[in-house]
Amino acid sequence: MAPRANWKGFLRLSLVTCPVALYPATSDTEKVSFNQINRKTGHRIKYLKVDAETGDEVTSEDIVKGYKVDTDTYIEVTKDELDDIALDSTHTIEIDEFVPRTDIDSRYLIRPYYLVPDGKVGHDAFAVIRETIRSMDKVAIGRVVLTNREHIIALEPLEAGLMGTLLRYPYEVRSESEYFDDIQDVKLTNDMLDLAKHIVEKKSGAFEPELFEDHYESALIDLINKKRAGAPIAAKTTPKSGGNVINLMDALKKSLATEKDAAPKAKVAKETVKEIAKETAKAKKPKKRVEGQREMLLPISGKGGKEATAKEAAPKKADKPVRATTRTKKAG
Repeated sequence: MAPRANWKGFLRLSLVTCPVALYPATSDTEKVSFNQINRKTGHRIKYLKVDAETGDEVTSEDIVKGYKVDTDTYIEVTKDELDDIALDSTHTIEIDEFVPRTDIDSRYLIRPYYLVPDGKVGHDAFAVIRETIRSMDKVAIGRVVLTNREHIIALEPLEAGLMGTLLRYPYEVRSESEYFDDIQDVKLTNDMLDLAKHIVEKKSGAFEPELFEDHYESALIDLINKKRAGAPIAAKTTPKSGGNVINLMDALKKSLATEKDAAPKAKVAKETVKEIAKETAKAKKPKKRVEGQREMLLPISGKGGKEATAKEAAPKKADKPVRATTRTKKAG
């Protein structure tokens, strides 16, 4: 099921207009998340909105926005007042200019969205705007209002649609000078640079995000599955430190030797992952089968001494931690 659109309105280039919908291009819903619970009762913690002075609970209809001007002084701003100053970009993404993609400093990038035609009409106008941007090999800059704030958005073709990336305003980007001014100007020898370049060459490859693995997420899933199954949790041993690097040239030489030894193993591991990915893609998905379904049926002690499966005892959302992973971090 496609996610819900974050915004719907119109995309306009001069007099060419079409209805569009904006969808999030990224998601955090697959990550393991936790609820806060009462250690003594096991019940979930519930938060209440209360008056900071009286301690009384406040209902939603009595809550308004306020701008703090002093310790105990706020300027109240109502929803109607905010609606009155709403801009045209609340309902329309107006393309203001076109710029080279390389001109956009990466520090200004916030998050990506997918922009698609909304409904059955307007596909021709959408295609005209998309192909115009593509043919010019530039990025279209416009404005859009999300969560009551106006954002700058950069639009560029992505296959049959458009990718829109929200951009920061200049006041949101800190100057690098306040951080870089104290960095020492050191002189490096050509030998050091040559060794470092050899290490980079050994670790170079194509960008393949499907081979990346979130190691912390995998560890969380493993921990939850073990606790669900009642397995013992072994304490993690702290690895011994290699000590401080005394000689930079020695460290570079050792690093290069290590990369040479690791390269053949890394190549085999990478090819193995690719083969697994291919076989998985070919396999037909069983109907309504959750990945890792067999592991979900681990016995869990229920009330009254009865045995219950994890699938029966846990809420539906608790199935996610059993997710198996065939990905591995991209090898050098």
